[in-house]
Amino acid sequence: MSSHRSTTSSRTTSRKHSTTTKLTSTKKHTRNKIDEFSLEYVNEDHIEAFANALAEDPEQDTTEHIAAVTDFMPIRQKVKKKKPKVPNGFDGISYHIVRFPLMLFIFTIITFELICYVLVRQIVNIWEYFVQWRGERYLLREQLRNSTTYKEWKEAAKQLDSYFHYNEWKDEIPFGYYDFNLLQKVNRDLKKTRESPSSDSHSLLKNVLQNCVKNNFAGVENVRLYSQTYYGTKKVVENYIDEVTESLDYLRTSKSLPLEEKRKLFRNTQKNYGRTALCLSGGACFGYYHLGVVKALFEANLLPTVITGTSAGGLIAALICVRTDDELAQVLRPELNQRLTACSESLDIWLKRWWTIGARFDAVDWARKTQWITKGSLTFREAYERTGRILNISVIPYDPHSPPKVLNYITAPDCVIWSAVIASAAVPGILNPVVLMQKLKNGTIVPYNYGHKWKDGSLRTDIPIQSLHMHFNVKNTIVSQVNPHIHLFFYAPRGSVGRPVSHRHGRGWRGGFLLSGIEQYLKLDLSKWLKWIRDLELLPKVADQDWSMIWLQKFEGNITIWPKSKISDFFYILSDPDYERLDRMITTGQRVTWPKLHMISNRLKIERAIQKGKDHVKREQKRKLRHQRNNDETNDIHIGHGRTMSSPSIVQSLVNINNSGGSSSSDYFDHSSSGQEESDEMILTNGNVNDSDSDSSNSEIFSGSNTSNIGSNDDDDLNILKYDMVTSQSSSSSEDDGILTPDDGQDLL
Repeated sequence: MSSHRSTTSSRTTSRKHSTTTKLTSTKKHTRNKIDEFSLEYVNEDHIEAFANALAEDPEQDTTEHIAAVTDFMPIRQKVKKKKPKVPNGFDGISYHIVRFPLMLFIFTIITFELICYVLVRQIVNIWEYFVQWRGERYLLREQLRNSTTYKEWKEAAKQLDSYFHYNEWKDEIPFGYYDFNLLQKVNRDLKKTRESPSSDSHSLLKNVLQNCVKNNFAGVENVRLYSQTYYGTKKVVENYIDEVTESLDYLRTSKSLPLEEKRKLFRNTQKNYGRTALCLSGGACFGYYHLGVVKALFEANLLPTVITGTSAGGLIAALICVRTDDELAQVLRPELNQRLTACSESLDIWLKRWWTIGARFDAVDWARKTQWITKGSLTFREAYERTGRILNISVIPYDPHSPPKVLNYITAPDCVIWSAVIASAAVPGILNPVVLMQKLKNGTIVPYNYGHKWKDGSLRTDIPIQSLHMHFNVKNTIVSQVNPHIHLFFYAPRGSVGRPVSHRHGRGWRGGFLLSGIEQYLKLDLSKWLKWIRDLELLPKVADQDWSMIWLQKFEGNITIWPKSKISDFFYILSDPDYERLDRMITTGQRVTWPKLHMISNRLKIERAIQKGKDHVKREQKRKLRHQRNNDETNDIHIGHGRTMSSPSIVQSLVNINNSGGSSSSDYFDHSSSGQEESDEMILTNGNVNDSDSDSSNSEIFSGSNTSNIGSNDDDDLNILKYDMVTSQSSSSSEDDGILTPDDGQDLL
């Protein structure tokens, strides 16, 4: 009961404020709120169900088979059965003879190259510290590094740009990493067409936008355009962002462009441009650096809607996606350490457990402590409906041959989030594989997927870019990478976003060309040997896990944020943070994120302008249908199966829309059969869910396959189905403003 009351009170409170509330005004708004840290969400019935599921063996057959071995033996006599032998390995003498000597030879080379690599990196650091950064430039850099707010950091960055004369580079148009000629033509045409008094200017402007609003058009999202200065980029690129945004807003508010043309424009541009996702990597207790990254994005109002996490990143992603903006502002503080107690057990307890079951931590204990992070036993669907944020968590099956899986409100809508967080952190030797749980309609939880067990997703897919693109049309990724075994190899010889190279005023190589060349060679050669070990399957499996993939994945995104860790962090890699350490990690995460905010802002300006246009079109369509229905409600007619249609004119208009231009019924309702982003979209406003983020699971209602099946029936049934779908959305109460949730979609289906 306490869990239910606390959840209800937090939901009621969250509706009082808009999601666009800035963190700087949180103190004024949170005075009358319940403190998030004081709430409790533990459900002992769910904990017991989880413990029972862990104790069960999914491979064991509990059915009693009554049969006798022979006519002379009792039917209940225990008979030992030999388990079928599963081949595990290769035949051949040479493989077994050469395998371990070859591994010894390769690891000797890897060790030598790793020592050389560390030596090269230290030479570069010494050169930069004593030679490159001296005098006034050193003082300016220290001012930049010690900034406490984004505003202070931006002022210090502009001073560095002025000192190194990078502002002159911004004014220059030619540059070898983007198509500046094409960009100038587009900027000129957008402005000229928008200001033209011609009657067909709207159609011309629409055609120009359809051609230029695409992912990385003319190379405007090339990181080299943002790695030559501390703040900003080429002015022609900034003009492109402004011109596109103004043109989209102009067509959205235009009365001359038909509503159907607007719908097609914003629908197609969103497909071409794609969406942005925030990806949080694993990394044990290094994952608390993610809190600073999230806080910097949140304060700048640049937090993407699609968020994915693996292992420690999954814990932080769950913390974000189950809370509204007002609630999130309360927990992104160092006081959060009082709730991060997963590693609080003493040394003698975990040593005894590791000796007994082969794992340091207890999954049931973690389930009890994780329920505050996930606000109880919320599912992926419930979290999406509550906040509008799309949570994704990567896990891999215990079976080494099964593919990884990304859990979200489409692939596993009823899966309980805290079970997914624990499964994504189940590293062999640290935590044994666990069972995912799913919630039933009566509120109880049962094992998911026949009770099979899952473990840490970062062992194979730390950053699930392909799955995000398939489900949510993600074409731009912001990766916060804190894995300690990967962090060492980040170098950026030509600079990174917001961090230009100091050598030759940004036009050289970090540490000089020779040292950068040696660093690249050693890193590529290390990767070559690791791939050879993986492909020849030389590395023995430890804890029934192939560990060769932990170095050979894709760990970077379009924008990669590398929080700078300390050597002391390795001593606390499996420990809970105290107040001071968590405060330092949050501050460090913020400081490494500030240089990336301008590039992220430019990308999200266009994304949000497109989304604003789609929301406007949907509101106008609903308003138009509602108005037409109110005018014709006196002409109600009854058509088959007891359905009531408000007006025959609506039926005729739907038939005309269906027949015009060859567009299908799925086109009219702005849904795509691919199910990437064209279904019931939801955005959070005052704590409620409205249309903005895609729910591809419901797009099956309007998919092409279903449309073709409907088309096989008579026209009357098609019109009835279309009308029922429209009126179900337009006749919603004023409280939810016609929101179509995933449950509503299933009811319609």
